[in-house]
Amino acid sequence: MENLDQIYLWIVNNGIRLLGAIVFLILGFWIVKVFVRQAVKIMTKRNVDAGLISFSRSLIAIALKVLIVISVMGMVGIEMTSFIAVLGAAGLAIGLAFQGTLSNFAGGVMILIFKPFKVGDYIEAQGYDGSVKEIQIFNTILSTVDNKIIFIPNGALATGTLTNFTQQETRRVDFKFGVAYGTDYQKVRKIILDIINADPRVLHDPEVFIGLGEMADSSINIITRAWTKTSDYWGVFFDVNEKIYETFNKEGIEIPFPQMDVHIKKD
Repeated sequence: MENLDQIYLWIVNNGIRLLGAIVFLILGFWIVKVFVRQAVKIMTKRNVDAGLISFSRSLIAIALKVLIVISVMGMVGIEMTSFIAVLGAAGLAIGLAFQGTLSNFAGGVMILIFKPFKVGDYIEAQGYDGSVKEIQIFNTILSTVDNKIIFIPNGALATGTLTNFTQQETRRVDFKFGVAYGTDYQKVRKIILDIINADPRVLHDPEVFIGLGEMADSSINIITRAWTKTSDYWGVFFDVNEKIYETFNKEGIEIPFPQMDVHIKKD
């Protein structure tokens, strides 16, 4: 009975504070729910990735609810100083233990927000290249041209150099054709120009560029630059190379190989 009397006395003395804490808890949870709903709407309107929206919704809700619970515990008279100190120390220890993971998480968030690439893009980063198959919170998954799967941590992707080959609608295709010294340059130039202009995938704005780029040890090298849609890049590259080789052979234009002339002087 003595214990019941003490409990009754505590309720009488702290009833108003307890009632206020309960009201604050209920009201706080309701406000969190409304806030999270509005945040999701804003992210949806800005076309934020669905995975990031889901993760952010859970993270925001949990963080705000923890703060509300801590506030309520303080309102009813529970000493929070030691609890907060222990919580802070635990958080620091966890942060140090998972700093790499947290870095990858932050990198994933940055990628999903700023979108340097999207699923389906062909990128090169961290020494690997391939099509983006999936963007996860901690890793980005690439599928290579020979059907290998590469997992790259998002922290490295977000802070390192990255090349996106498919973000732009058009790409420039660069060629270098070597022919033997003594070859009629204007004839070779016309052959190259005719082959490239005959390909309907080649764009004419900007114009095709052909120039004598280098007089090398064994050949004169003709630089050729043409523009095409990004999706046609490799098709144009391989087809033009094939047609140039066949036409050079047919026209008797020599494609030299590295060679060295040795002159022996006899006394």
